Amino acid sequence: MQTIQQKWDSIYQKKTSSSIEPSLVLAHYRHLLPKHGLALDLACGQGGNSFLLAEHGLQVDAWDISAVAINQIKMRQQNHHRISANVIDISCRKIPPQSYDVIVVSRFLERSLIPSLIQALKLGGLIFYQTFTQEKVSTNGPSNPLYLLKKGELLHLFSSLVPIIYHDEGLIGDTEQGIRNEALLVAQRLSF
Repeated sequence: MQTIQQKWDSIYQKKTSSSIEPSLVLAHYRHLLPKHGLALDLACGQGGNSFLLAEHGLQVDAWDISAVAINQIKMRQQNHHRISANVIDISCRKIPPQSYDVIVVSRFLERSLIPSLIQALKLGGLIFYQTFTQEKVSTNGPSNPLYLLKKGELLHLFSSLVPIIYHDEGLIGDTEQGIRNEALLVAQRLSF
């Protein structure tokens, strides 16, 4: 049986670097990023978010379980000395508390990690989170409900933070338009 790391290594071996882009939540709301600080790109894949964060001036810890994805980042980062890309199985690693100014999570959902993500934010820190929802208009993304958000769940999971941006169109209105299949959140830690 294939391990999770082997599964993702296989997926990233088939992907080209020409399709690497940041998540929608980060690309659309990058103007909210601080000018400097430390960011964590969790489940970073091929590093679309990491490169945007580094270009914005942040130091970036890019973590992913896939050695293939991390190697792809390292090969592309010639002039991006601000990215520290590492193979890390987050289920076996503690995130240091109050250590990040920004955390980005895109298309990855492990509900048990949410409290440690919140604790990892410094006071005033921001989380940019985007992942798949149960209300889908296409078959993109996972089908297992363990990896799909219920309506409003993202707000609930990060209820101790102050929401800045929340977006979850679900099946409302013309489903041929807008941002479908995913929920987006930008939230800030204003207290400990």
